[in-house]
Amino acid sequence: MRRLVITIQYDGSSYHGWQVQSNAVTVQQVFQNAVEKVFGERLDVKGCSRTDSGVHANMYVLTLDTDMNISNDGVIMALNSNLPSDIAVIDCKEADFDFHPRYSCTSKEYVYKLYNGRIRNPFLADYAFHYRYPIDAHYLNEQAQAFVGTYDYSGFCSSKSDVEDTVRTVKAFSVYREGDMVYFKVEADGFLYNMVRIMVGTLLFVSEGKIKKDSLKDVILSKDRKRAGKTAPPQGLYLNKVNY
Repeated sequence: MRRLVITIQYDGSSYHGWQVQSNAVTVQQVFQNAVEKVFGERLDVKGCSRTDSGVHANMYVLTLDTDMNISNDGVIMALNSNLPSDIAVIDCKEADFDFHPRYSCTSKEYVYKLYNGRIRNPFLADYAFHYRYPIDAHYLNEQAQAFVGTYDYSGFCSSKSDVEDTVRTVKAFSVYREGDMVYFKVEADGFLYNMVRIMVGTLLFVSEGKIKKDSLKDVILSKDRKRAGKTAPPQGLYLNKVNY
């Protein structure tokens, strides 16, 4: 028996997130369909994270166990031959059986893409949030440093979450501009449901003056969801990197 660690990329536009659901098409379901064709049985596929509907992944790590004698390159080629064009396997390797794609992870990095052009770009509709009001990325980068550290982020979590431990350590947060694109990059030891999207929405409130300069730390410490910003739309969010 072998434990395969498989890395994929996917465009989440057509999917209701990663995890299998009874009434919607998900990335995990489609991936398991391909696995069944390649390995001849519906193997248990474990993923590194639950991504929301419409969210994308530049790097998503999963595992499956098999006793089939097929090379790692063969797994990549075979799975890609059975996957739709919006999901691709980019790596496959073997690991010890104590490796878990979620629990062995030391940190994750998300990137949120915002298109800050005056007129919407139809080619970015599913891949970036169009926000037409002026943004000072340097100012927001300064203000975003309030997120860095270990805090109870219960004020930055969807009410749909049932997680009891809401303390997370944010290791880095940066906001930067490239032309009309503004990027929000955040790394943490873990994330709550909708946490990154609420962080971005809160920084937009800072940009609009709805949250005063240098008061973001107070918003975090209040643990009050009503004091944070709106939840930014899902299409701008990418799981960018998973660290082990």
